[in-house]
Amino acid sequence: MVHTLASVYGEERAQSVSDEEWLAFAGEHGWVVLMKDDRIRRRPAEIEALRIAGVRAFCLTNANLRAVEQSERFVANRHRIIQRAVKPGPFIDGVYAHGLKRLWPRP
Repeated sequence: MVHTLASVYGEERAQSVSDEEWLAFAGEHGWVVLMKDDRIRRRPAEIEALRIAGVRAFCLTNANLRAVEQSERFVANRHRIIQRAVKPGPFIDGVYAHGLKRLWPRP
């Protein structure tokens, strides 16, 4: 099952929920996170939320991708994502056109 911020918090609330809050919620539920904001790995509060909740996150690393290209990257890497997602978190893996790369914590 796939959840979006809007499906969890409602459309209006989803616009204002903090990254720390939804990351903690995802971690509490054992959800794998797919996101498009790789800057999250450079923000101490978000990294702390990821760490505490043990979040397994996969993020796009190119903010200039169109929606169709974003979807294509996740779909092209779906088998790799599933394989890595069985491992315990916390971690953030970058999703590239032809593979995944650990972004945080640094190997």
